[in-house]
Amino acid sequence: MPVSATASAREILTNLHDVMASRSPAQAKLNSVVRIIAEALDSEVCSIYLLREGLLELFATVGLSQDAVHVTKLAPGEGLVGTIVANVETLNLAEAATHPDFAYRPETGEEVYHSFAGVPIIRRERAVGVLAVQHADPRRYADVEIEALQTVAMVLSELIANADLIDATGGAAIRPQATGAVRVPGFRLVEGMGAGVAVFHQPRIVIEHTVAEDVEAERHRVYAAFDKMRDQIERMSNQAEFGVGGEHDEVLATYKMFAYDEGWARRINEAIDSGLTAEAAIERVQQRTRMRMREIKDPLLADRMHDLEDLSNRLLRIVSGQLGTAAQMGLRQDTILIARNLGPAELLEYDRRRLKGVVLEEGSLTAHVVIVARAMGVPVLGRVRDVRRLIAEGDRLLLNSVEDLLVIRPTPAMEEAFEAKLALTQKRRAAFAAMKGEPPVTKDGHRVTMMVNAGLRDDVAALDLTGADGIGLFRTEFQFLVSATLPQRERQQRLYRDVLDVAGDRPVVFRTVDIGGDKALPYLDHADGHDEENPAMGWRALRLALGRDGLMKAQARALIEAASGRTLNVMFPMVSEPWEFEEARTLFEAQREWLHGRGKSLPTEIRYGAMLEVPALADVLDFLWPSLDFLSIGTNDLTQFLFAADRADPRLAVRYDWLSPAILRFLRRVTRAAHDAGKPVAVCGEMGGRPLEAMALIALGIDRLSITPAAVGPVKAMIRSLDRRAAMAEIDRLLATPARTLRPALEEWASVNGVELS
Repeated sequence: MPVSATASAREILTNLHDVMASRSPAQAKLNSVVRIIAEALDSEVCSIYLLREGLLELFATVGLSQDAVHVTKLAPGEGLVGTIVANVETLNLAEAATHPDFAYRPETGEEVYHSFAGVPIIRRERAVGVLAVQHADPRRYADVEIEALQTVAMVLSELIANADLIDATGGAAIRPQATGAVRVPGFRLVEGMGAGVAVFHQPRIVIEHTVAEDVEAERHRVYAAFDKMRDQIERMSNQAEFGVGGEHDEVLATYKMFAYDEGWARRINEAIDSGLTAEAAIERVQQRTRMRMREIKDPLLADRMHDLEDLSNRLLRIVSGQLGTAAQMGLRQDTILIARNLGPAELLEYDRRRLKGVVLEEGSLTAHVVIVARAMGVPVLGRVRDVRRLIAEGDRLLLNSVEDLLVIRPTPAMEEAFEAKLALTQKRRAAFAAMKGEPPVTKDGHRVTMMVNAGLRDDVAALDLTGADGIGLFRTEFQFLVSATLPQRERQQRLYRDVLDVAGDRPVVFRTVDIGGDKALPYLDHADGHDEENPAMGWRALRLALGRDGLMKAQARALIEAASGRTLNVMFPMVSEPWEFEEARTLFEAQREWLHGRGKSLPTEIRYGAMLEVPALADVLDFLWPSLDFLSIGTNDLTQFLFAADRADPRLAVRYDWLSPAILRFLRRVTRAAHDAGKPVAVCGEMGGRPLEAMALIALGIDRLSITPAAVGPVKAMIRSLDRRAAMAEIDRLLATPARTLRPALEEWASVNGVELS
């Protein structure tokens, strides 16, 4: 049994070196390879399957029947071997037959073997084969054996590619299958529109040599590459200019932390020790990172892994001498950048005058690159599939992330429609900007308070741009989400003070951290250590904060000290019962007393609010009113809890309408209860940012909205064209005999009564 992954891999690679250098035919080399691996791992079976003509063909084996070679074939996804290729994953099974994808092939004679381990053979990020071992005794292979197999699989990829044994598909040079106009859906990451030619961020670096001749020389090459990469990161970080400070500064600090991570460097060194070249060692560690990313369910942790992949790509380009990304070569015309994913530093390398948009095969709203792109004002469309198959370098692209759409090789008519839409958007933006000084007053004289949602320091600038009355929801968790470690109290306090300074006399409502659920933090483990089957309804928001009162105490002190001499509006998320609110309020008051006892300057007043997102709270509001200063209804979470419908599930997204009678009646009941108690009630969420839905809310009696800055103009235009009393009478009439949804009826009423909804 090998004593370490390094020793095992080194032993195998040493023996393979002579095999690969020989003039033997490829088949003879593969036959030698399986014998060497089986002997080194003391395994009774070792087999190599290669992707040929769309099927995984058994090319070489020791232990299985030789009659099965070139006879046994499996489709990707079929059997254990097919599953490994389809998922680009490693399997390690003590009892292979118990796996749901197990497929028995009688010609192989494998029925006597119980254990199975297989790793993908990867070429240009694509699984092109499988290296598998089997044993008669039921046992899981040790981690060191799996790592040795993965290292050998890298070397095999070079051998089989040079011998032309695999399908020649999927390479970067393959032209798109389609040549006409194509409309491709995506996911809006940063809103905007842009047109330009397609430029791929990064040409593929194909590693031609995997086995090291001189391990120490390879190690020195990696050390030098690390030094050069870190210098580049420092230089880019110092040169990045956004006009004002923001959360993107923290993003870059986190990115730099990865660049200096000793664990990453150590893993690359271990791969070199096993006998790999510097390029192969970096790629070996990168492959492991990609496999981990496929297993990660936590989107925040997956985004951090993307940062590490970005750095791996940079290091690989440096050590291989292939430094020419599209950024280094320069953008010669208006460009839409194409990438599988991007790190924040890579985006900063591009000329913002030429960069009109970014298209990502992956990407999420919490990714570091998205935060930086938003600060740069670059629209980003994510989760666009098959870009290398559909798009060729230089293709004309129209990116409209507002409509979650990318148009490839548009027709003249498509170009004309896009330009008209872009011009209209710019014209409407100009009209809304001109309206920013006008009050949001209905035709019958009712003043609606219009606030904006924010979460980053830069977002506060939207107050002046939109003419909003204040910030109705400042999501304090954003600072936690973009940080690699828990933000210290001083750092939190600095952010809150900056926000209040920019807001001036306008109110800011700070929501305490809403983390957990779909906003998990990799550096903050759950207290009970258990995975949650329904995280949206689990240990999150106020529940988590009260369970970790040290976290909430630090935030309370930061908020109280930041609001010195001013009014502090603080709001607790996901309150389910009055005692939770009271416990949170008591914690804040205790921190105020603690700071007072130490002579700290305090806010002139602290106003406490609750977010109504859990329907249960609606039935106990009468117990809460005496100690509550204001109520905010979070329509995003409320909708999914009210309908028991996951808002992230696309099958349910169109099934439950915000203008359904159930939610409108619920909102009317809560609004009337708040008015009877003399408490202000607001809606903060996407519902309030859509003109038709906002019209319905105002008709229900809501007179405070907190919405995205981009929605302020359209909603204000709607308000100024609305007769509130008439709308209230209409919605009462419609709710008396409701249909499945009130949307068609409200649209018709708005059209007849001249309400502006566009």
